[in-house]
Amino acid sequence: MVTVARPAPPAPGPRLPAVRHLGPNWYASVMGTAIVATAGATLPYRVPGLRTACTAVWALSLVLLAVLLIARAGHWAHHRDQARAHLLDPAVAPFYGCLSMALLAVGGGALIVGEDWIGAGAAVAVDAVLFTLGTLIGLAGAVVIPYLMVVRHRITADQASPVWLLPVVAPMVSAALGPLLIPRLPEGTAQRTLLYACLAMFGLSLLATLVVLPVVFARLVTSGPPPLALTPTLFLVLGPLGQSTTAANKFADAAPGVVPAPLDQGFLVLAVLYGVPVTGFALLWLALALALVRRARRAGMGFAMTWWAFTFPVGTCVTGAEGLGGHTGLPVFDWLAAGLYTFLVAAWAVALALTARGVVTGELLAGPRRARRVPPPAKARTR
Repeated sequence: MVTVARPAPPAPGPRLPAVRHLGPNWYASVMGTAIVATAGATLPYRVPGLRTACTAVWALSLVLLAVLLIARAGHWAHHRDQARAHLLDPAVAPFYGCLSMALLAVGGGALIVGEDWIGAGAAVAVDAVLFTLGTLIGLAGAVVIPYLMVVRHRITADQASPVWLLPVVAPMVSAALGPLLIPRLPEGTAQRTLLYACLAMFGLSLLATLVVLPVVFARLVTSGPPPLALTPTLFLVLGPLGQSTTAANKFADAAPGVVPAPLDQGFLVLAVLYGVPVTGFALLWLALALALVRRARRAGMGFAMTWWAFTFPVGTCVTGAEGLGGHTGLPVFDWLAAGLYTFLVAAWAVALALTARGVVTGELLAGPRRARRVPPPAKARTR
């Protein structure tokens, strides 16, 4: 009897290979899309059709969030080695803060514009769930990621990056969006508890930012501009500045009737006396970041997912200026909000279009390119 050896079937390849290199930084696209909707809906100017357009953009952010949550779940299920590598990579791990902010941004948008399409009851339910999840994840990330940076990551001074702000700014997003839920709670203790919890997260994030920001600036002045692809991350500094201004203004809106006088007026004083100086510094940083981005663009900076840094941080400055305009009565803040929103929409449209193209072509989902090893030139023999 002759036995014919059959070739073994090829080993199955990794499942869901398209998501292997899908990192947590992709949640920035959800954040940037949601802020376009919420910032536009609260502009002091009434533009025909704007609210409907903002609602449509919010719906897009909800779809993007759902798709990314499924894709990232597949990433953890089928590429756990890569997911662990991301957590241990000091350049990638801070982006886990984006998950919290994506949940919070979409949840807040449900109350601001989403209820136009899904109804008030559904909007409250969506926001309550996403706010709770986003806040818990954000608070956990604000501890876990810095812990990993101290214990597991090996970082040198010249590696300091604005990306380090992402885990600690997430609680500030909770602080800014939590007041939206206060009127939906029973009067009395429940409302005051949420307001003071938001104030505590405001302080947590603000003080952590004040620790990180000097390190980031020191790296710029001692080591020069960041690499070209990372230059847009300089816009991330605007995030805690604009979001803290927004939060202070939201506190002033929510405090009357929730806390006794004169504490309610104290929140209004905080909104103005804190928000105006911080907005001034935000404009200074915006000018510096724009100058460095222009320099990087002239040096050949191409598109990368870091371009989404042009969206959400700027959007927080829009909402901060909107709040200051309402509490000071000065039209200059309304003009500032409108000008920044114009920039935001343009940046979002460019980032969205280029991201879509990168997904279709597969470039953005491909792994990092490895340099091809070139054999050394042959040496002539010598006698």
